[in-house]
Amino acid sequence: MATKRDYYEILGVEKTATADELKKAYRKMAMKFHPDRNKEKDAEEKFKEINEAYEVLSDEQKRKTYDQFGHAAFEGAAGMGGNPFGGGFRQGPFTYTYSTGGNPFEGFEDFSDPFDIFEQFFGGGFAGGQARPRKPRYTLRVDFMDAVKGAEKKVTIDGKEHTIKIPAGANDGTRIRYEEFDITLDVLPHAKFKRDGYDIFVDHEIDFPTAALGGQTEVETLEDSLKMKIRPGTQSHTLIRLQGEGVQHVRGSGKGDLYVRIIVTVAEKGVSQAKETA
Repeated sequence: MATKRDYYEILGVEKTATADELKKAYRKMAMKFHPDRNKEKDAEEKFKEINEAYEVLSDEQKRKTYDQFGHAAFEGAAGMGGNPFGGGFRQGPFTYTYSTGGNPFEGFEDFSDPFDIFEQFFGGGFAGGQARPRKPRYTLRVDFMDAVKGAEKKVTIDGKEHTIKIPAGANDGTRIRYEEFDITLDVLPHAKFKRDGYDIFVDHEIDFPTAALGGQTEVETLEDSLKMKIRPGTQSHTLIRLQGEGVQHVRGSGKGDLYVRIIVTVAEKGVSQAKETA
Protein backbone atom coordinates (compact mmCIF):
# COMPACT_ATOMS: atom_id res chain seq x y z
CA MET A 1 0.00 0.00 0.00
CA ALA A 2 1.41 3.40 -0.95
CA THR A 3 2.30 5.75 1.91
CA LYS A 4 0.11 8.84 1.96
CA ARG A 5 1.81 12.22 1.72
CA ASP A 6 1.47 14.71 4.53
CA TYR A 7 -1.58 16.93 3.97
CA TYR A 8 0.34 20.11 4.80
CA GLU A 9 3.06 19.11 2.34
CA ILE A 10 0.44 18.52 -0.38
CA LEU A 11 -0.90 22.07 0.01
CA GLY A 12 2.56 23.55 0.48
CA VAL A 13 1.84 25.18 3.86
CA GLU A 14 3.24 25.03 7.38
CA LYS A 15 1.40 23.24 10.19
CA THR A 16 0.74 26.65 11.72
CA ALA A 17 -1.11 27.88 8.61
CA THR A 18 -4.27 29.86 9.24
CA ALA A 19 -7.61 29.03 7.66
CA ASP A 20 -7.13 31.86 5.19
CA GLU A 21 -3.65 30.62 4.25
CA LEU A 22 -5.01 27.11 3.73
CA LYS A 23 -7.75 28.46 1.51
CA LYS A 24 -5.33 30.46 -0.64
CA ALA A 25 -2.96 27.51 -0.94
CA TYR A 26 -5.82 25.19 -1.90
CA ARG A 27 -7.09 27.61 -4.55
CA LYS A 28 -3.62 27.90 -6.08
CA MET A 29 -2.99 24.13 -6.15
CA ALA A 30 -6.49 23.23 -7.32
CA MET A 31 -6.30 25.67 -10.23
CA LYS A 32 -2.90 24.30 -11.19
CA PHE A 33 -3.94 20.63 -11.28
CA HIS A 34 -7.60 20.77 -12.28
CA PRO A 35 -7.92 18.21 -15.12
CA ASP A 36 -9.72 20.66 -17.39
CA ARG A 37 -6.65 22.91 -17.34
CA ASN A 38 -3.80 20.48 -16.72
CA LYS A 39 -3.53 17.64 -19.22
CA GLU A 40 -0.66 15.83 -17.53
CA LYS A 41 -1.27 12.14 -16.91
CA ASP A 42 -1.36 12.39 -13.11
CA ALA A 43 -3.21 15.72 -12.87
CA GLU A 44 -6.54 14.21 -11.84
CA GLU A 45 -4.95 12.09 -9.09
CA LYS A 46 -3.09 15.12 -7.76
CA PHE A 47 -6.30 17.15 -7.88
CA LYS A 48 -8.08 14.51 -5.79
CA GLU A 49 -5.15 14.42 -3.37
CA ILE A 50 -5.31 18.21 -2.98
CA ASN A 51 -9.03 18.07 -2.24
CA GLU A 52 -8.57 15.26 0.28
CA ALA A 53 -5.97 17.34 2.11
CA TYR A 54 -8.12 20.47 2.10
CA GLU A 55 -11.27 18.71 3.28
CA VAL A 56 -9.43 17.52 6.38
CA LEU A 57 -7.40 20.63 7.15
CA SER A 58 -10.25 23.07 6.51
CA ASP A 59 -12.38 21.30 9.12
CA GLU A 60 -11.27 22.35 12.60
CA GLN A 61 -12.11 19.06 14.32
CA LYS A 62 -10.66 16.87 11.57
CA ARG A 63 -7.52 18.99 11.53
CA LYS A 64 -7.02 18.54 15.29
CA THR A 65 -7.48 14.80 14.92
CA TYR A 66 -5.07 14.64 11.98
CA ASP A 67 -2.46 16.72 13.83
CA GLN A 68 -2.61 14.30 16.74
CA PHE A 69 -2.87 10.94 14.99
CA GLY A 70 -2.05 11.52 11.32
CA HIS A 71 -3.62 9.43 8.55
CA ALA A 72 -4.15 6.51 10.94
CA ALA A 73 -6.98 8.44 12.61
CA PHE A 74 -9.16 8.02 9.51
CA GLU A 75 -8.25 4.50 8.42
CA GLY A 76 -11.02 1.91 8.62
CA ALA A 77 -13.79 4.51 9.09
CA ALA A 78 -15.72 3.30 6.05
CA GLY A 79 -18.51 0.77 6.24
CA MET A 80 -16.42 -2.41 6.21
CA GLY A 81 -14.06 -1.25 8.97
CA GLY A 82 -11.00 -1.64 6.78
CA ASN A 83 -11.60 -5.36 6.37
CA PRO A 84 -13.34 -6.92 3.35
CA PHE A 85 -14.31 -9.99 5.39
CA GLY A 86 -15.54 -8.13 8.48
CA GLY A 87 -15.00 -9.28 12.04
CA GLY A 88 -11.60 -7.64 12.38
CA PHE A 89 -9.82 -10.29 10.31
CA ARG A 90 -6.12 -9.66 9.85
CA GLN A 91 -3.56 -12.36 9.12
CA GLY A 92 0.02 -12.70 7.97
CA PRO A 93 1.65 -9.80 6.11
CA PHE A 94 -1.64 -8.56 4.68
CA THR A 95 -3.63 -5.56 5.84
CA TYR A 96 -6.78 -4.29 4.22
CA THR A 97 -8.41 -0.98 3.50
CA TYR A 98 -11.87 -1.34 2.01
CA SER A 99 -12.58 1.14 -0.77
CA THR A 100 -15.56 2.05 -2.86
CA GLY A 101 -13.53 2.89 -5.92
CA GLY A 102 -15.22 5.96 -7.31
CA ASN A 103 -14.68 8.02 -4.15
CA PRO A 104 -11.02 9.04 -3.81
CA PHE A 105 -11.50 9.69 -0.10
CA GLU A 106 -11.91 6.15 1.25
CA GLY A 107 -12.53 6.08 4.96
CA PHE A 108 -13.98 9.61 5.17
CA GLU A 109 -17.71 9.09 5.41
CA ASP A 110 -18.75 12.67 4.70
CA PHE A 111 -16.34 13.47 1.88
CA SER A 112 -17.88 14.79 -1.31
CA ASP A 113 -16.92 14.65 -4.97
CA PRO A 114 -13.71 16.68 -5.52
CA PHE A 115 -15.09 18.15 -8.73
CA ASP A 116 -18.10 19.40 -6.77
CA ILE A 117 -15.77 20.97 -4.26
CA PHE A 118 -13.99 22.82 -7.03
CA GLU A 119 -17.21 24.07 -8.59
CA GLN A 120 -18.59 25.23 -5.23
CA PHE A 121 -15.30 26.85 -4.25
CA PHE A 122 -14.65 28.75 -7.45
CA GLY A 123 -18.16 29.02 -8.88
CA GLY A 124 -17.55 26.73 -11.82
CA GLY A 125 -15.05 24.46 -13.51
CA PHE A 126 -12.75 25.26 -16.41
CA ALA A 127 -13.19 24.54 -20.08
CA GLY A 128 -10.82 26.58 -22.20
CA GLY A 129 -10.63 29.12 -19.37
CA GLN A 130 -14.41 29.65 -19.24
CA ALA A 131 -16.81 28.64 -16.46
CA ARG A 132 -18.96 25.70 -17.48
CA PRO A 133 -22.56 25.05 -16.44
CA ARG A 134 -23.34 22.09 -14.25
CA LYS A 135 -24.47 19.00 -16.08
CA PRO A 136 -27.28 16.80 -14.77
CA ARG A 137 -26.17 13.63 -13.04
CA TYR A 138 -27.87 10.28 -12.94
CA THR A 139 -27.26 7.06 -11.03
CA LEU A 140 -27.18 3.75 -12.89
CA ARG A 141 -27.48 0.52 -10.91
CA VAL A 142 -25.41 -2.32 -12.37
CA ASP A 143 -24.55 -5.89 -11.44
CA PHE A 144 -21.21 -6.67 -9.81
CA MET A 145 -19.95 -8.68 -12.81
CA ASP A 146 -21.00 -6.01 -15.32
CA ALA A 147 -18.78 -3.55 -13.48
CA VAL A 148 -15.91 -6.03 -13.27
CA LYS A 149 -16.02 -7.20 -16.90
CA GLY A 150 -17.55 -4.19 -18.62
CA ALA A 151 -20.95 -3.95 -20.29
CA GLU A 152 -23.31 -1.74 -22.26
CA LYS A 153 -26.63 -0.55 -20.86
CA LYS A 154 -29.51 1.15 -22.62
CA VAL A 155 -31.05 4.02 -20.66
CA THR A 156 -33.67 6.61 -21.48
CA ILE A 157 -33.01 10.18 -20.36
CA ASP A 158 -35.47 12.95 -21.17
CA GLY A 159 -37.20 10.70 -23.67
CA LYS A 160 -34.00 9.89 -25.56
CA GLU A 161 -32.29 6.50 -25.54
CA HIS A 162 -28.58 6.39 -24.74
CA THR A 163 -26.06 3.55 -24.66
CA ILE A 164 -23.93 3.70 -21.53
CA LYS A 165 -20.60 1.92 -21.91
CA ILE A 166 -19.38 0.62 -18.56
CA PRO A 167 -15.60 0.11 -18.66
CA ALA A 168 -14.16 -3.14 -17.33
CA GLY A 169 -12.89 -2.52 -13.82
CA ALA A 170 -15.47 0.13 -12.92
CA ASN A 171 -16.48 0.23 -9.28
CA ASP A 172 -19.23 1.56 -7.07
CA GLY A 173 -19.21 5.34 -7.37
CA THR A 174 -17.36 5.42 -10.70
CA ARG A 175 -18.47 8.45 -12.71
CA ILE A 176 -18.82 8.26 -16.49
CA ARG A 177 -18.89 11.61 -18.26
CA TYR A 178 -20.86 12.45 -21.34
CA GLU A 179 -21.35 15.75 -23.09
CA GLU A 180 -24.93 16.22 -21.89
CA PHE A 181 -24.81 14.49 -18.49
CA ASP A 182 -22.77 12.40 -16.04
CA ILE A 183 -23.55 8.87 -14.89
CA THR A 184 -22.54 7.55 -11.45
CA LEU A 185 -22.51 3.77 -11.02
CA ASP A 186 -24.27 2.05 -8.15
CA VAL A 187 -22.74 -1.44 -8.17
CA LEU A 188 -24.71 -4.20 -6.49
CA PRO A 189 -22.81 -6.50 -4.10
CA HIS A 190 -21.92 -10.06 -5.10
CA ALA A 191 -23.15 -13.06 -3.14
CA LYS A 192 -19.67 -14.58 -2.94
CA PHE A 193 -16.96 -12.14 -3.99
CA LYS A 194 -15.95 -9.06 -2.02
CA ARG A 195 -13.97 -6.30 -3.66
CA ASP A 196 -11.24 -3.98 -2.40
CA GLY A 197 -10.10 -1.71 -5.22
CA TYR A 198 -8.91 -4.09 -7.94
CA ASP A 199 -8.45 -7.02 -5.54
CA ILE A 200 -11.08 -9.68 -4.92
CA PHE A 201 -11.60 -11.66 -1.70
CA VAL A 202 -13.49 -14.92 -1.39
CA ASP A 203 -14.09 -17.56 1.29
CA HIS A 204 -13.38 -21.14 0.21
CA GLU A 205 -14.21 -24.25 2.24
CA ILE A 206 -12.03 -27.36 2.40
CA ASP A 207 -12.42 -30.46 4.55
CA PHE A 208 -10.22 -31.28 7.51
CA PRO A 209 -8.25 -34.13 5.86
CA THR A 210 -7.23 -31.86 2.96
CA ALA A 211 -6.16 -29.15 5.39
CA ALA A 212 -4.20 -31.60 7.53
CA LEU A 213 -2.58 -33.71 4.82
CA GLY A 214 -2.49 -31.28 1.92
CA GLY A 215 -3.89 -31.70 -1.56
CA GLN A 216 -5.71 -29.76 -4.27
CA THR A 217 -8.95 -27.87 -4.33
CA GLU A 218 -10.82 -26.03 -7.07
CA VAL A 219 -11.63 -22.41 -6.35
CA GLU A 220 -14.01 -20.15 -8.25
CA THR A 221 -12.50 -17.06 -9.89
CA LEU A 222 -13.99 -14.10 -11.74
CA GLU A 223 -13.46 -15.87 -15.05
CA ASP A 224 -13.79 -19.57 -14.35
CA SER A 225 -12.14 -21.78 -11.73
CA LEU A 226 -8.60 -22.76 -10.84
CA LYS A 227 -6.95 -25.69 -9.10
CA MET A 228 -5.14 -24.50 -6.02
CA LYS A 229 -2.57 -26.38 -3.97
CA ILE A 230 -3.21 -26.80 -0.25
CA ARG A 231 -0.13 -27.34 1.88
CA PRO A 232 -0.17 -29.90 4.72
CA GLY A 233 -1.13 -28.36 8.04
CA THR A 234 -3.06 -25.45 6.53
CA GLN A 235 -5.00 -23.62 9.23
CA SER A 236 -8.52 -22.28 8.90
CA HIS A 237 -8.58 -18.61 7.86
CA THR A 238 -5.26 -18.88 6.04
CA LEU A 239 -5.16 -16.36 3.19
CA ILE A 240 -3.80 -17.46 -0.19
CA ARG A 241 -3.01 -14.94 -2.92
CA LEU A 242 -3.62 -15.75 -6.58
CA GLN A 243 -1.74 -13.08 -8.50
CA GLY A 244 -3.45 -11.46 -11.47
CA GLU A 245 -6.83 -13.10 -10.85
CA GLY A 246 -8.51 -9.92 -9.66
CA VAL A 247 -10.20 -7.04 -11.48
CA GLN A 248 -8.91 -5.49 -14.68
CA HIS A 249 -7.48 -2.01 -14.12
CA VAL A 250 -9.89 0.50 -15.58
CA ARG A 251 -6.96 2.56 -16.86
CA GLY A 252 -3.96 0.84 -18.35
CA SER A 253 -3.05 -2.81 -18.25
CA GLY A 254 -2.80 -5.24 -15.39
CA LYS A 255 -5.15 -6.83 -12.91
CA GLY A 256 -5.54 -6.99 -9.18
CA ASP A 257 -5.19 -10.21 -7.20
CA LEU A 258 -7.59 -12.79 -5.85
CA TYR A 259 -7.26 -13.54 -2.14
CA VAL A 260 -8.73 -16.86 -1.04
CA ARG A 261 -9.51 -17.27 2.65
CA ILE A 262 -9.47 -20.94 3.56
CA ILE A 263 -12.29 -22.15 5.80
CA VAL A 264 -11.65 -25.62 7.23
CA THR A 265 -14.85 -27.57 7.81
CA VAL A 266 -15.36 -30.64 9.97
CA ALA A 267 -17.95 -33.21 8.89
CA GLU A 268 -20.84 -33.90 11.28
CA LYS A 269 -19.95 -37.60 11.34
CA GLY A 270 -16.38 -36.86 12.34
CA VAL A 271 -17.55 -34.64 15.19
CA SER A 272 -19.90 -37.34 16.51
CA GLN A 273 -17.17 -39.99 16.41
CA ALA A 274 -14.76 -37.70 18.21
CA LYS A 275 -17.32 -37.09 21.00
CA GLU A 276 -17.94 -40.83 21.40
CA THR A 277 -14.20 -41.53 21.63
CA ALA A 278 -13.80 -38.82 24.23
